[in-house]
Amino acid sequence: MNVIGKSGLKRIVRKHPQVESELLAWYKAARNATWNSLADVRTVFPTADLAGKVLIFNILRNELRLISVAAFQYQRLYVKALLTHKEYDRKEWTKWAR
Repeated sequence: MNVIGKSGLKRIVRKHPQVESELLAWYKAARNATWNSLADVRTVFPTADLAGKVLIFNILRNELRLISVAAFQYQRLYVKALLTHKEYDRKEWTKWAR
């Protein structure tokens, strides 16, 4: 997958330094993957979810949610946000699901 948003990941790490190693591991795994569906993603990240186009990853033992938009047909993954559960529950991330 072509992960779009490495600079966004760097901003996330500045805001949440405790996730740096986990996000780096996530980035490497996603960048080296060929995913065509949620089933493919779950072979590497079993707790990942898909809502419309939004692919959601649990980060830091499910303390945070990494929000991305998947374009499986183009092998692209767009990093959008890292949210706490409170932020996630506001459902503002659903704007990317369409």
